[in-house]
Amino acid sequence: MVARIYRPARNAMQSGKARTHEWVLEFEPEQPRSIDPLMGYTSSGDMKQQIKLRFETLEEAEAYAVREGIPYVVQPVQEPSIKKVAYSDNFRFDRKAPWTH
Repeated sequence: MVARIYRPARNAMQSGKARTHEWVLEFEPEQPRSIDPLMGYTSSGDMKQQIKLRFETLEEAEAYAVREGIPYVVQPVQEPSIKKVAYSDNFRFDRKAPWTH
């Protein structure tokens, strides 16, 4: 029963950064998922996969795992690189790709 502590990335389909500043503790699966032969549903007998705890800081998440005796792994935060793009760059004469409509 190993837990994973990480800070979730922003949703790729939206521009907002909601719920990206909190830390999440969730358990790694202990059993592989199986396919139900009758209906084709994917299921698992591991109920801890459904638990997802949210914390304000990394220290709170680590303190909870230590207090409850849960072994954990912390995934480092990967900050996105911000690219500066100007609208006028679309019309530069030294573009790498030709500009067409």
